[in-house]
Amino acid sequence: MNNFNPPRKPGSLLERAGEVYDYIPAIRTGDQRRSAQDDAAPRAEVRPVTPVTPRPIETYDGPRVIVDRDKLREAGFIVPNGPVTGISEEFRIIKRQLLLAAKGSQKTAPVRHGERILICSAHPDEGKTFCALNLALSIAAEKDNEVLLVDADFAKPSILSSLGLEGSKGLMDALADPELPVENCIIHTDIPGLAILPAGDQTNADTEYLASSRTEQVLNRLTQNNPHRIVIFDSPPALSASPASVLATHVGQVVMVVKADETTETALRDALSLMGGCEHIQLLLNGTKFSPTGRRFGSYYGYGE
Repeated sequence: MNNFNPPRKPGSLLERAGEVYDYIPAIRTGDQRRSAQDDAAPRAEVRPVTPVTPRPIETYDGPRVIVDRDKLREAGFIVPNGPVTGISEEFRIIKRQLLLAAKGSQKTAPVRHGERILICSAHPDEGKTFCALNLALSIAAEKDNEVLLVDADFAKPSILSSLGLEGSKGLMDALADPELPVENCIIHTDIPGLAILPAGDQTNADTEYLASSRTEQVLNRLTQNNPHRIVIFDSPPALSASPASVLATHVGQVVMVVKADETTETALRDALSLMGGCEHIQLLLNGTKFSPTGRRFGSYYGYGE
């Protein structure tokens, strides 16, 4: 019998980015969290808790805007109900890891606010919006979830234009105006499971509004009546605009997009230090041209040839 080492299973773009930049996400398992809690404080007396009847999930039956599928296809985005492609397969793998952290499993507890996912990058033009929109389109196809894509790049919003939609009131307007319900700013699309919250009008105090107590109240309203909703934030670049670091304190997961052969390790580590408000950070490798394992997602279905 020959002695050999079995080939290592090729990782996703999340795992491969961590290997390239020698970065291990600091995510503790449920057992580790329980152990830390046990060591930190004595056990309190356990009292019976009266179960709370969950609120019914609100469904939207109002008007919906039409997303330009041709615009999506031309820009290289996932096209709903379109053919299986390499990019759609990659994001299927990426979303599964993020949804698992948000929901938890039999072995691990869900991440606190894991349903809020911030997509960021160190610098502009590294693919954060491309990844945020593709991730949202992929999650929208889930049978048990829907997604709200929030354009939180207040200085240079681009989500609406990428979808061929017109601007309207958005997140910053709801933060600046206590009389404006954030629900009234949500744009529901004709893509099942996908809604958009625009950036709104930029102010001279975007970072201060995000750091205010009202922000948590507004964000809670986005999911309080819909536990199946995943909220994805397209953030400004961490090293270019201060709102990114504040947004990180309001989410449960951060995905840092790194562009292959362009994002430097120094810039990445600087950006990661600014995202310290979130404990659960993963890297996503974007723009890679070569797979050492010969991965060619999409070709199996006849579309990647």
